[in-house]
Amino acid sequence: MKITKRFNRVIKPLKLINPSSSNDSKPHTNNTKPSLKLKSKSKPRSKIKQKSDLYSKPIFLADKAVILGPEFYQMDALDLAPRLLGKYLRRDDVVLQITEVEAYRSNDSACHARAGVTSRTAPLFGPGGHAYVYLCYGLHNMLNVVADKQGIGSAVLIRSCAPVAGLETIKQRRGLDTEKPVLLTGPGKVGQALGLSTDWSNQPLFTPGGLELLDGPDVTNVVVGPRVGIDYALPEHVAALWRFAIAGSPWISAPKITLSPP
Repeated sequence: MKITKRFNRVIKPLKLINPSSSNDSKPHTNNTKPSLKLKSKSKPRSKIKQKSDLYSKPIFLADKAVILGPEFYQMDALDLAPRLLGKYLRRDDVVLQITEVEAYRSNDSACHARAGVTSRTAPLFGPGGHAYVYLCYGLHNMLNVVADKQGIGSAVLIRSCAPVAGLETIKQRRGLDTEKPVLLTGPGKVGQALGLSTDWSNQPLFTPGGLELLDGPDVTNVVVGPRVGIDYALPEHVAALWRFAIAGSPWISAPKITLSPP
């Protein structure tokens, strides 16, 4: 399959909207001296903070949750990545909402596909819609969503999520009694919160009762930046803006300073 060269492009189908932008024109400059008898009583403008498309504690209706079918994943990882924002991951009583992702493509020197098909990377070359879970530094189980068709070798790393349901289970698995973003801002934390191991690699995400990926609200307010921890890759891949996050969400991993509107 021919892979298009899209190293630094922005996804066209998404309409990225900056909610803090305004149609107001610049204030008119008046050189006339103001009357001494009149005093302006207008209130100073308050600063408008950029808000996320989603609430920090999103509402999830379990009875209306729809599992995304395998056809949803049949696209390039760079196209799939921003579309995963706002979607839900569910395992048992735990439900997480995806807030930050990174795309890894087959012709990408930062992708595990560069090593070819091995016992570890075999699920990465499977059909889109399956999990690719690998152990990082012997400690962290990292969840990736396999993209595209079988044999391509591309995926999207789930970097951060927001808790939606099963908070006590999440805390227990994480060994951390807090509701602050530190609970889930990082790929290893997401894997731990879901109770994943490498045994979950190659698990279909569209089969009920396992690890499920559910439909969620479309996200239009996105920030982008270079991926994290890939200094070993080629310069063009290190600099590629293939990290996507929901703008204004507190559930984003460090560094945040490298993320900005496209």
